[in-house]
Amino acid sequence: MKNAIRKVAVPALLSLALLAPAAWAQQSATPSGAATSSTPTKSHAERRADSVERRINELHTQLAITDPQSSQWNAFAQIMRDNALNTGQAFHERSQKLSSMSAPDAMKSYADLTQLHADNMKKLSSSFSDLYAVLSDEQKKTADTLYRNQKLAHGKGHHGPHKGGKPASSSSAG
Repeated sequence: MKNAIRKVAVPALLSLALLAPAAWAQQSATPSGAATSSTPTKSHAERRADSVERRINELHTQLAITDPQSSQWNAFAQIMRDNALNTGQAFHERSQKLSSMSAPDAMKSYADLTQLHADNMKKLSSSFSDLYAVLSDEQKKTADTLYRNQKLAHGKGHHGPHKGGKPASSSSAG
């Protein structure tokens, strides 16, 4: 199940943002007997939202977005958030129903998730085109490098981190 989520949801999440595969695999369990902090443990949805926000901030920094570009940037970032939220909800709903689904229903629900991913990518691609149009030549070079390495679309690449990690120009952890 986790592999299926990674193959469909991760691209959707900044597509998911956007979300990095590690965000899907994060667990909130505390070892038994360990002291807990006074802050409550975040839910999976909260951790996912935090991951999207980290990715948005990371991209903002990497692309060196300027004030005049903020309108296009904000629209792009909001689509990242919306895509992540919609995808997360769809996967949660499917996981709640999966154990009682017939095989055809399970296949249809997977097809629906795939269609959601495609729809999310269309929205994200359109918004990114608007942003890309207002980027400087240097920013476009950075975006091209990030996209070619699948860092922009997926945080760590389609199937997890690349062996070489992030491009040399990137100093952020992730």
